[in-house]
Formats: sequence, structure tokens, C-alpha cells
Amino acid sequence: MAYLSRLRLTNFRNLTHLDHALPRGVTVYYGPNAQGKTTLLEAVYLLCIARSFRAENERELVSFSAANAGQQALVDGTIEKDGQHLRIIVGYQSTQRSNFEGNGLGYNVRKEIRVNRLRRTAGELIGQVNAVLFSAEDIELVLGAPSGRRRFLDILLSQADTLYLKGLQRYNRVVQQRNQLLRLLREGRAGGDELAFWDDELAREGSWITWRRYETMRDLTPACIQHHEDLSGPEEDLAVEYRPSVLLGGDVAEVESNFREALAAASYRERAHPVTAVGPHRDDFNVMIDGADMGMFASRGQARTLALTLRLAEAGFLASVRGEGPVVLFDDALSEMDSGRRHRLLEKAMRYEQVLITTTDMEQVNGFFGSGAIYRYVSGGQVWPSDEHGNIGETPVSGEEAEEGDEPAIDESA
Repeated sequence: MAYLSRLRLTNFRNLTHLDHALPRGVTVYYGPNAQGKTTLLEAVYLLCIARSFRAENERELVSFSAANAGQQALVDGTIEKDGQHLRIIVGYQSTQRSNFEGNGLGYNVRKEIRVNRLRRTAGELIGQVNAVLFSAEDIELVLGAPSGRRRFLDILLSQADTLYLKGLQRYNRVVQQRNQLLRLLREGRAGGDELAFWDDELAREGSWITWRRYETMRDLTPACIQHHEDLSGPEEDLAVEYRPSVLLGGDVAEVESNFREALAAASYRERAHPVTAVGPHRDDFNVMIDGADMGMFASRGQARTLALTLRLAEAGFLASVRGEGPVVLFDDALSEMDSGRRHRLLEKAMRYEQVLITTTDMEQVNGFFGSGAIYRYVSGGQVWPSDEHGNIGETPVSGEEAEEGDEPAIDESA
């Protein structure tokens, strides 16, 4: 059992100061757009995954006024896990850009992570407590580019298995080094014999990543089929097919052999266009209904339902592998959905220890949860108490006193 019991934010986007207790069960955050609802979920996700799900650059996470004043942004959470408290702080210290010429933001940020006061890397944080995010943008898992589907698999597997995360990091470094060497070869500044070492590294690391993804997709598929049937009925025949850039085999050794053959076959193409042409960074998976590729033929409604099945399967996989359910986050993910399907989805989500939902329309959820959920109104970067009827309290709930022993996440003297 793991859940977030307290969230403290300082200068995090438009939430300049928030200290907010969170219960187990379902909490619904409602209110107009651009008031801080998604930012709350972004902060929770950041504590689990060590990265934002929407920022292209981490400078965006620090409020503009705080960054220009040289102040920190802090995301500070308390996790209840196995009867113990886990304090996680992710801090961003703004630093002035020495080469700034007046275009864009005049500062960078330095990121630091602490778990129970000890400095940790992002890789060491991931997996402490898991999260699954349902969002309106999930439709791109079906209709979007392959990179989004690869990211889905990588985040899932990185939370489930620290060995996968480390292997993925090694593989990405190999691809980067090999691409640099390919460019040098084309320019005549390196010899072809140097490529053999990186080919070996690429085949070894890449074949293992490919095999782990294949095993995971094989395990996810039955759950996807069941969730899709529960949400849409048994009329459609769903299949999920992993499509690696190299041939699969009976085991990882055979995949590695096939990987080496694919590299040899791509040699001429890679010399002409100096980027690594085969490997997990080129993989994809297809979602099929009745044999038709939904990436090409799905309606928006079909694509949204298929994305939900992938997320539900992700949550179930993490619960099975890790022995504890993830924190489930719904960021405006319940719109464009009929009430029957929405209720079936929420029934599945309620199996987990903690569910956080954002919506602009409380009627999407209050008819289902009634008084069985906690309701919070978000406005102007503050969180206010509410009931299921939309009656809002007079005092925000986001001003509890901070715990003793609070400290900045970043040592500015470092």
C-alpha cells in the first residue's frame, strides 16, 4: 500500500504556496480552467516519475517571478508506504543564463531530488511510488506518433523494474555515441573499425530492451482485451501487436542474433544518413480491432476507449508486479464519454488506494461518487473545501502549517 498523504508546493507554476493534506480514496478537484488543477496532478506525477508530463523544459515549472528573483521551486510530498513515511522533495533552483541575449527566458534551472533528506538521482526515485496518468491527450497513444507509444512502454517498465530503467539509460547512451561516430565516419574523421564496438553494445543492450517490451506487451494484451470488453462490449475483436524493428525469436539470444543481422543490412543506409536505423528507439505497437489498425481507422471515440484500456492495463500490471497499486490520476480524462462508460471506468479506478481526479464539470463525477469522495474547489492557485453539491467553504484547505525540520531541496552553496 502506497499513497500520497501530504503535498507542499512552493513557486511551482501558479501555485506559489500550497500545503495540502490528501486522504486515501477518491479526491475530486473541480473548477474553471487555468486555476491550478492540472498543476496539482503534475506535482504528484513528478514525485513519482521524476519528470513532468507536460513541460517541454523544466524552466516552465518555476514561476516566472520566483525565477527572476533567484528563488527555488519546491515539490515536496509525504508518501505513506508499508507503514512508514517517505519524504520526497524535488527542487528547482533558478540560475541566470550567462549567454542570455534577451530572447526567451533569461534563466536555467538546476534540479535536485531528495528522499528522506538524502540526495537521489531520478533513476533512484522512480519506483518508490508508482503513478498512472489518464489524460485527454491519451488519445495520441492510438492516433499519434510511435514515440508516444514507446514512451508509454518505457515509463511502465521503468516503474515496474529498475533493471529496465538502467538498461534503457545505457541503451540511449549507446545510441547517442554511435550516432556521433556515424557522423564522424561520413566526414572522414573516424575509421570503420571503431563502429564494431558500438555495434556490439547496441545489439546487446537493444535486444534485451526489445525482449522485455515484447514480454510486457504479451502480458498486457489479455488485460487490454478484458478492459475493452468491459467498457465497450464483446462485439469488437481487440488485438495488441508489438512491432519491433528487428525480428523476434524464441529468446533474447535469438533476438540479439537477429539484431546483428539487421544492423549489417542497414549499414549502407546508416552511412548515407548518419543515424542508427534499427533498435528499440524505432519500435512501435499497433492496436487492432477486427484486424484493422486503429492508428489509421479509429474514430475519436474508439481511440479514446482504446487509450483507456491501455491505461487500465498499465495500472493492473504495476499492481501485479510491484504488489501495490499505483496512485491513479485523471486529468480532465472523463469528458467526451457517455455516462455509462464513464461509470464503468470509475468503478475500475476505485480498486486502487488513491485516485485524484480533475474536472471542470463536477456533474461528471458527483452522480457516481456522491458523498463517497472528497471534493475540492481550485481557484487562483488555492484549494477550497467543498461538498458534492458544489457548496464551497470560506477558508482554503491549503494553508496547514508545515512540518518541523523543513529544509530547501537544493543547497545553494553546492
